[in-house]
Amino acid sequence: MTDALELDALWEEFHRVVNMTSQELATWLRVRDADENAEPLPEHAGTPTGQHVLAILQKRRTDLTDDDVRVMYEVVDTVTAETEAEKEPLADDERRRHRLMTLGHDALRPPQ
Repeated sequence: MTDALELDALWEEFHRVVNMTSQELATWLRVRDADENAEPLPEHAGTPTGQHVLAILQKRRTDLTDDDVRVMYEVVDTVTAETEAEKEPLADDERRRHRLMTLGHDALRPPQ
């Protein structure tokens, strides 16, 4: 497991890049996977990584597993790489925005 200082830094960075609430992410995952006839059950909506991000958002830092930490690093690395200043998605870059939203990052939301 990661040491306490590293885990604290990861926790903060994860919650900086994941700028959607757990409720917003859960809703997005369901909407993303819905079709004209049905909406998936909440526990089956979205990608496995999106579901894992949602589970992490609902945890306390002290309850994180090694797998949670691995996913947090992956999400931070992916979102950071995708949102570098020169790559910042525009409103019309819908596909990239939706891919990032699956990880809990809405690129159109102003930084906090």
